[in-house]
Amino acid sequence: MRPTTATALVRCWLRGIGAAAGCALAAAGWAEDRGGDGMVLIPAGEYRPLIRSKDEPERVAVAAFRLDVRPVTNAEFLAFVRAHPQWRRSRVSRLFADPGYLGDWAGELEPGPRAPADAPVVRVSWFAVRAFAQAAGKRLPTTAEWERAAAAGFTQADGASEPGFQSTVLAWLTRPNPEPLPVAGSGRANAFGARDLLSLVWEWVDDFNTSMVTGESRADSGLERTLFCGAGAAGARDPSDFPAFIRAGFRSSVRANYTVPNLGFRCAQTP
Repeated sequence: MRPTTATALVRCWLRGIGAAAGCALAAAGWAEDRGGDGMVLIPAGEYRPLIRSKDEPERVAVAAFRLDVRPVTNAEFLAFVRAHPQWRRSRVSRLFADPGYLGDWAGELEPGPRAPADAPVVRVSWFAVRAFAQAAGKRLPTTAEWERAAAAGFTQADGASEPGFQSTVLAWLTRPNPEPLPVAGSGRANAFGARDLLSLVWEWVDDFNTSMVTGESRADSGLERTLFCGAGAAGARDPSDFPAFIRAGFRSSVRANYTVPNLGFRCAQTP
């Protein structure tokens, strides 16, 4: 499955737009994050779940948070496994990562030609990326935060109303992954200053599996089947938002120890 692979400050000078648009964003109280730490501030807003369960609100408030501009790279993950040997390929427990863990690396401490240093790291499990984030003093974004960040278009905060934005995302879904993967952060920035959310790899979120289960996980009746059956789409917030359906389906298909060839991650932080 192809990837599609969150204070109110955002990038006001965007690639590909002029000063007038930049001034409009600045007037709205948004500005570029100049912390120099590779993160941007995503303003407070809301997340509207694609399909709501009976206990889920129509709108979920999302507090302002900080998000990495781009996905974590092979070089950054290499530094992590050097400092934390328990996460090296030969030492990690199969409870925490399946046999494909870092499978595109040439060696235990050598990413190699299939995993360029500046490309996003993939084939990493949820357990491993949470450990990375914790070691960095960060965390994984929640689904609501990630979707809040990814909802922005290239020139405005609401990508759904930006002409051509959805078609750009859909076009990416139809293209095969290049090998090796491109440089992380080389894609066009969205209106919040984040890059590659919808144009490079799938990305882990902290609560990736919450859409599958609504109650006791051992009880078959707890499965939220309306997320995935055809009839359930009739109650979707936006039945035409195919990329959102793809993301929900993908998140429901993985387990915490899975390592997928085009599944990477980026970190978040509470201001």
